[in-house]
Amino acid sequence: MTEIAARYRAVRERINRAAERAGREPDEVTLVAVTKTWPVEVVLAAYEAGLRHFGENRAEELAQKQTAVSAQLGPDSGVVWHQIGTLQSRKTRLAADHADWFHALDRPKIARRLSKRLTENGRFLPVLLEVNVSGEATKSGFLADRWETDSQQQAQLCKLVEEVMALPGLSLCGLMTMAPWQVSEMEIRQVFRRTRELARWLETAVSGLHLPYLSMGMTDDFEIAIEEGATHIRVGRALFGPRV
Repeated sequence: MTEIAARYRAVRERINRAAERAGREPDEVTLVAVTKTWPVEVVLAAYEAGLRHFGENRAEELAQKQTAVSAQLGPDSGVVWHQIGTLQSRKTRLAADHADWFHALDRPKIARRLSKRLTENGRFLPVLLEVNVSGEATKSGFLADRWETDSQQQAQLCKLVEEVMALPGLSLCGLMTMAPWQVSEMEIRQVFRRTRELARWLETAVSGLHLPYLSMGMTDDFEIAIEEGATHIRVGRALFGPRV
C-alpha cells in the first residue's frame, strides 16, 4: 500500500502541473485507476491510498471486482467503476449491471443492448462514444479521421449521436479516444485537440446535445491530454507498475 500511495502522490503532482500549464483546476480531471489483471487486494490498497475511480477493460473482471469490493467496503464506499474497454454483445448485461460509467461505446448494437438491460434493472449509465480520430486500422471506435471536411462522416456521427440520445437508460455525455503509439508529441496533441473540437462541433450540430466529458490520455500521454481538455484520464502503469 505504501508503494501505491507514493505512486498516487507522484501522479497527482503530474496532474496538478499539467492542469496549471493549461490554466485549469486539477479537480476538473478525474483519475481513473486502471486495475485490469490486478487482484482485488490491489484495488483495496489503492482505495486506502485515496483512489476512488477504477477502470477495467473486461466486463467480467469489472463485475467480479465490483462485487468483491462492495462486499468488503459496503455500498456507500464512494467507489466508481468505469468500463473502459469495448464490449462484446454477450457481455453487455455485466456492464449494465455493474458499471457506473462506460467509456468505449463503439457500436449501435451495443447501445441498444445496454439500453434494454438498463431499462429492465432500473439503472442509468453515463456513456462516452469512442471515436477513432487518428484513422488507425488497429483502433476501435467510430471513424472520425476526416470529421472536419467529410460531410458523409459528419452525417454518420450525427445520426449515431441522435440514436444513442433516444435510448432510455443511457446518458451520452462525452467522447473517448486513444492516441497513436510511438509518434511525436505534436501528433498526440493533435489527436486530443481534434477530439475536443469534435465534441464542441457535435454540440452545435445536434440539438440538445451536451458533451462535457473527454476521456483521453494514459500513463505515457495523460499530461498532454489534460493540456488539451481531458476530464478523465485512464492510468494504470504509473500507479501500479507493470502488469502482473
